[in-house]
This record gives sequence, C-alpha cells and structure tokens, in this order.
Amino acid sequence: MPGIFDQKTVLVTGGTRGIGKNMVKRFSLEGARVAFTYKSSAKAADELVSELGTDNTIAICGDAAEASAADEAVRTVLENWGSLDVLVNNAGVTRDNLMLRATEEDWDIVLDTNLKSVFNFCKAVYRTMMKQRSGRIINISSVVGVTGNAGQTNYAASKAGIIGLSKSLAKELAKRGVTVNVVAPGYIATDMTAKVSDAAREAMLGLIPAGRAGESNDVASAVLFLASEEASYITGQVLHVDGGMAM
Repeated sequence: MPGIFDQKTVLVTGGTRGIGKNMVKRFSLEGARVAFTYKSSAKAADELVSELGTDNTIAICGDAAEASAADEAVRTVLENWGSLDVLVNNAGVTRDNLMLRATEEDWDIVLDTNLKSVFNFCKAVYRTMMKQRSGRIINISSVVGVTGNAGQTNYAASKAGIIGLSKSLAKELAKRGVTVNVVAPGYIATDMTAKVSDAAREAMLGLIPAGRAGESNDVASAVLFLASEEASYITGQVLHVDGGMAM
C-alpha cells in the first residue's frame, strides 16, 4: 500500500540521531526516498541506510555550516533521483553557558551550525524548487527561539533567526508553489536532553502545561504534516510542538 510520500524525495540535515533520525524513518515508512546528512557519525549513518534500504536512502557526509556541503548534498539528491520535493533543516548543536562565560567560539559554532546551515541549504534548493513550481521547506527552530532562556543566548539567537529567515523566504517563494514553515519543539526527550541534570529536568517539566516531555515522534508528525499536500495552503507559520510551553 503506497504511503503519502510515495515517490517523493526528501532531504533531512542532521539525520543520524534524535529528532532527525525519527524523521528519516517516518518519511521512509511513508514511501519517500530519503537522503540525510551527517557530520561525523558514519557508523550510525551506515546502520540507518542498511535498516531502511540502499535503493531509497542516501547518507551524505558533510558540515551543514559549509555552503559547499549544502550544494553537494542537493546535487547528490538530484543526480540520483532527479527532483527534490522536501527539505528539512534539522542540524543543530548547543554550547550553553551564561553570556558572561560564553566564548566567541561558542557563539560562532552555534550560529553557523544552527542558522547559517539553514541559509546554505535553503539557497541550495531555491532554484530547483522554483523551477519545479513546488516544494516544501520545514526548518526546525525551538521554543527558546520564541521565549528565550537563560544560559542559551547563542542557541536562542540562532533559533529566533530561523523564524525570521523562514518568514522572509516564505514570502519570496509563495507564488512559485513552495511553502516554508517552522516547527518549534519544546522539551523533547532525546540523547541531547538526557544529559540535563535531574533538577534541571524537573524544573523544565514544571513549565510544561501538558506535564510531560515530548517525544521525537511528536516533532516528526508535525513535520510530515507540513510536508504533505494537506498543508499546501500553509506557509510562513511557526508550529509549536511543546506541550503548551509557549502559550
């Protein structure tokens, strides 16, 4: 039985763990041909390709913060499958610290990986999606890009920048049938958040009206909706997946 993304081509940045890995799997289960990028976890990338099948899955090594890596990833997808229907910008890192203690390197790494990478990949797919007169771009921001958070000035700035970039790009591409939207997760249970102390985790849970952490699947479901035909008249929007944190 065909899935809702049967014969569609999808590119996900940062696809070997957490939310990104879940999205790769979900798109694949729905019939899509999925390429994903990774920076260093070659073993995890190979395992994911083996699990999903080499005919419909491609792992692409590269630093999303580098424009050349974005161009190469898009070129690889087009050479293999001839089109690119969905781009999900998910690659991201944290370097949390109070601003007083934060270094310039902390700022640059987070802004380059989280925000510049979105610019790189959006620019890399721009002409292709314009010519197709169709496409879906979904950029992964964060609740802290809306609310801010002490100790995360760099991360919050990068995620707020994604929202502004997405709204502007949505206005540029709307008449070409290309939608650009943002998913802003809240506290999601992943390998990254597992490193948080018990006290910090309890404090965070206390801020969530839903009373629980989210799961990677919650975010993936929102992304798949925005990538689907059902969302063809939605663009320039921020969909919060945060259990009510940003209300």
